[in-house]
Amino acid sequence: MNDAEVWQTEEKPSFKSNHQAFRFIGGNLVSFFGDQIYLIALPLMVLALTGSPLSMGIVAAVERVPVLLQPLAGVLADRLDRKRILLFCDFFRFLLLGSIGVLFFYEMITIYYLYAAAFVIGVLGQLYQTSQFASIPKLVRKQDLDLVNAWNTGMFHTAVFLAPGLGGWIVAIYNPGVGMILNSFSFFIGFLVVWSLRLESEQKQGEKRSFTQDMSEGFRFVIHQKPLLYTNIAMFFSVFGTTLFLTMLIVHLKAEIGFSGVSIGWLLSAGGLGAIGGAVLSPVMRSRVAYRTLLFGCGALGGLSIFLFSFYQSFIALALLNAVGTICASISSPCIVTLRQKLTPEHLLGRVQATSRFMTWAMMPVGALVAGIIGEYISTSMTIAIGGSVSTIASFIYLHPSLKKIDGEG
Repeated sequence: MNDAEVWQTEEKPSFKSNHQAFRFIGGNLVSFFGDQIYLIALPLMVLALTGSPLSMGIVAAVERVPVLLQPLAGVLADRLDRKRILLFCDFFRFLLLGSIGVLFFYEMITIYYLYAAAFVIGVLGQLYQTSQFASIPKLVRKQDLDLVNAWNTGMFHTAVFLAPGLGGWIVAIYNPGVGMILNSFSFFIGFLVVWSLRLESEQKQGEKRSFTQDMSEGFRFVIHQKPLLYTNIAMFFSVFGTTLFLTMLIVHLKAEIGFSGVSIGWLLSAGGLGAIGGAVLSPVMRSRVAYRTLLFGCGALGGLSIFLFSFYQSFIALALLNAVGTICASISSPCIVTLRQKLTPEHLLGRVQATSRFMTWAMMPVGALVAGIIGEYISTSMTIAIGGSVSTIASFIYLHPSLKKIDGEG
C-alpha cells in the first residue's frame, strides 16, 4: 500500500496537526494574492485598450460564460483524478496569464486576445474550483470542515487586505502587464503545492454510466435536499446583484470617482482587513447562531452595503462600506460551502458542487454584460445601486423553513 492509500484509509489527523491542510491553505493564499492583482490589472488593461465600460462588461461576461459548463465539470471531478485536474488547471493558467502580461507590456495585445483568454481562464477556473471543493473532505476530518473552510476564507481576505495595495503600486509604477505576470507565477506556486498533496482519487468500479445520467444525479440530489435548493435559489439572485457591483467596481472608482490605481488598491485592502476578522468569527458565530439567521443577516447587510456604495465618493466611506460587504461574505461563504460538504456523499461532491454553482452562477455572464450596458449608457453608480437592491431582496429567501432542520445537525 502506497502513502496515498495509507492517507485515505487511516483516520486523518486533527486540524492543528494536519500539515496537508495547512499546505493547501498556504497555496491558496498565494493564488489569492495573484487573483487580487489580476482584479486590478485586467480592468486597467481593458480601459487602456478601449476606454469603454461596455468592453469591461464583455470581458467579464466572457470569463463567466463557462459557468454554464459546471454540470460537465462536476462529472469530470467525480470521474477523473482530481489532483491531475488541479495540476492541469494551475499550469495552463500560469502560461496563459503570463502571455497576457508579456503581450501587454510590449504593447502587442488586442482586446480580442483578452476576450479569448478570459474565456479559457473561465473554463479552467470553473473546473479547478469544483475539483478543489470535492478534494477538501479528503484532507480533513468531517468535524473540521467548518474550520478549514473558515481558514481558507480568512486567507482569501488576508490577500484582499494585503494584495490590492501592492497590486495598485505595481500597476501604477510599472505596468498592468507586470501585475499579470506576477499573477501567473502565483498559479505556478499553486501547481507545486498541489503536487505535494496526497489527493489521489479512489478508483471507482461499477456499471458504465453516461455523462447525462451522472449530471442528472447531481441535479436530483440538490433538488431533493431542500436546504441546498433554497440556499442556491437565494444565491442565484444575490450573485446576480454582486456581479453587477463587482464588474463595475474598478471602473466606477477609476472613471467616475477618479481614484488612482494606488487609491483603488488601498480601498480594496481596507475592505479585506475587516473580512479577515469575519472569517475568524465565522466558525464561532456558526456555533452560536442558526444557519438561517446567519445567512439572512449577512445577505441583507451585505446587499445594503453595496446599495449605499453607489451614493458615496469619499475614500473613508467607500472603504468602510466595502469592509462591511466583505465581512458579511467571509462569514456566510464558509457556512454555505460546509453545508454542501456535510450534506453530500463523497462520490457526489463534485456533481453537487457543480450543480449548485450552475444554479447560482448561471446569470453571472448576463449580469456582467448588463453591468457593462448600464455603466456605458446610464452610469456605474446606477449599476451598483441596482446590484445592491437585488442582493438585499434575495437575502429573504434564506428564511425558508428547511434551513431550520440543518441547525440541529450543525
